[in-house]
Amino acid sequence: MTTAPSGSALRDSLISIRPIRTEDYDDVRRITRGAYLEAGYFGDESHPYMAVLADIEHRAEHAEVWVAERDGVVVGSVALTFAGQRYTDIAIEGELEFRMLAVDPAVQRAGVGRAMVERIIEHARTLPGIEAVSLTSGSDMVRAHRLYESMGFVRVPERDWEVPNEDILLWVFRLAL
Repeated sequence: MTTAPSGSALRDSLISIRPIRTEDYDDVRRITRGAYLEAGYFGDESHPYMAVLADIEHRAEHAEVWVAERDGVVVGSVALTFAGQRYTDIAIEGELEFRMLAVDPAVQRAGVGRAMVERIIEHARTLPGIEAVSLTSGSDMVRAHRLYESMGFVRVPERDWEVPNEDILLWVFRLAL
């Protein structure tokens, strides 16, 4: 597992991206649940995947997790993973995959998600053997698709997949570096 280089956090006047700290866990839990519920991906907290989203302790143990801060307040998070790792859904050798990108609904559409994806791409370009960044996105996550496509990601429909025991189709996007 790699870590975000210390001291080189992305600064976009107000946004910084850095590795998660234990004191961020409650904020990340709240933001992630809120973002998925607000977007309507799940009807309520009782959906089984909501427990997965809330388990930041497990995610931080098995993936690289970053947070976005604006004016010192955590406003977003994302998990990075690589082929063969526990949190990997679709990354193949040579790909960095990001998952569970979430931005606090109170600050969505203010550039936080874009800043996080830009930082992920920048980081991926520094990693030996990494030739692409990949992700999955629900087929109904239209706003997210527009962001990824505006940044050069392309659909890879032959890698799309369905969540087991759910009626959820996940689309795969990839950006060659």
